[in-house]
Amino acid sequence: MGIPVIDTILDVIKTPLERLIPDKNKKAEFEHTLQIEVLKAGLGQMEINKVEAAHKSIFVAGWRPFIGWVCGFALAWHFILYDIAQWVQLSFFPDSPQLPALNGTETLITVLLSMLGLGGLRTFEKIKGVAREGIVGKE
Repeated sequence: MGIPVIDTILDVIKTPLERLIPDKNKKAEFEHTLQIEVLKAGLGQMEINKVEAAHKSIFVAGWRPFIGWVCGFALAWHFILYDIAQWVQLSFFPDSPQLPALNGTETLITVLLSMLGLGGLRTFEKIKGVAREGIVGKE
């Protein structure tokens, strides 16, 4: 089929589906109907994403950039600012409490690299001229 979400859904319901619908034609018709409904749900979510991205309120349209800024700041803190702040603390304020360190940097790097990869892929599509209009928002 080629669409992983639909394949996963069909794999989960395959055994109960064979018990409930023994007729192969009816089962194929049901699977087709299920595929159509899953695709419609995906298209509906894309429309919601477009409306959210075009919204004037930062609390609606700004959650994606917010995630990017949080990841960027956390990465900067973990790899650059923490070491500088720790040096300043040890040099000038040796009696002050220990600076907070970040845990879970593997997850942070995974999220950040995923976002950068998707952004890079989108840029590559635009450069090659294969980007479709209206997928991410106004181009």
